[in-house]
Amino acid sequence: MVFKRLLGVFGVGGPSVDTVLAVSRVSPGGSLSGEVRIKGGDLDAEIEGIRLALVARVETEHEEGEYSGLGEFFGAEVSGPFTLRAGEERAVPFVIPVPWETPLSEVEGVPLNGMAVGLRTELAVARAVDKGDLDPFSVAALPSQEAVLTAFSRLGFHFRRADLESGHLHGVRQELPFYQEIEFHPSAQYAGRVNEVELTFVASPAGLDVILEADKRGGHGGGDSFGHFQVSHEQALATDWAGEITAWLDGLAHHGGHHGYDGHHDHHGGGAAVAAGAAGLAGGFVAAEVIDEIGDFFEGDEEEEE
Repeated sequence: MVFKRLLGVFGVGGPSVDTVLAVSRVSPGGSLSGEVRIKGGDLDAEIEGIRLALVARVETEHEEGEYSGLGEFFGAEVSGPFTLRAGEERAVPFVIPVPWETPLSEVEGVPLNGMAVGLRTELAVARAVDKGDLDPFSVAALPSQEAVLTAFSRLGFHFRRADLESGHLHGVRQELPFYQEIEFHPSAQYAGRVNEVELTFVASPAGLDVILEADKRGGHGGGDSFGHFQVSHEQALATDWAGEITAWLDGLAHHGGHHGYDGHHDHHGGGAAVAAGAAGLAGGFVAAEVIDEIGDFFEGDEEEEE
């Protein structure tokens, strides 16, 4: 018995935890539900609590270079202390909100290269090694966000990759400590003017901030130029985004490269809703090198944490 207790301190023969999601696909502003399933080990265990956290791979720039690691952007306690008997099985149901600024990880079922988002379970065990579980889930675009993404597809832009950058955007109300950049290769029409265009969404219950950044080629002033559009979710569906993006890009030729916003536009609708092309919204993304290894990525991070 003394040997078993000693092993238990090092996590051998202790409780196990497995989190099961009711639905593995959500949208910003929605919720994740499921249950945490715990099974007792060889001995009784005092559980100090169960905590769930939403995590994502975030890139942070340092003087030495760039570092990529898991960053938590929401956490919730779903259970207080209790005693888990040896061999006992227990299920703890949960429903947790998904922040409106949660980064997208797929478009029409196609994974966005570079994104990794998941739910981490932390089971705190008194006088023993804590247990954990990490489950990937998908974040699909809101209809208002899809309207913008559809416009890029219709204009012939091709998705390159997406990532999360640590920090805050100037002039934008932002709650999370990072923001997502969705990068596009320019269409043939703009290939001679810009190297790439980056799209950032900052969503809230009231609406959507759409931030555009163009990396201009040296022959056209060089540097980065920005555009900022602020709309309600309803207005986003009624905006001619293809026209707005085209007008913004055409305007870059008349301005030198600079850091800042080209302008702040409050749209009040009035335009026709942007429709997907014949190939569908995903058609503009399939040409990218899409990966579906989010599970492997999270397994690797768990190994590093241990």
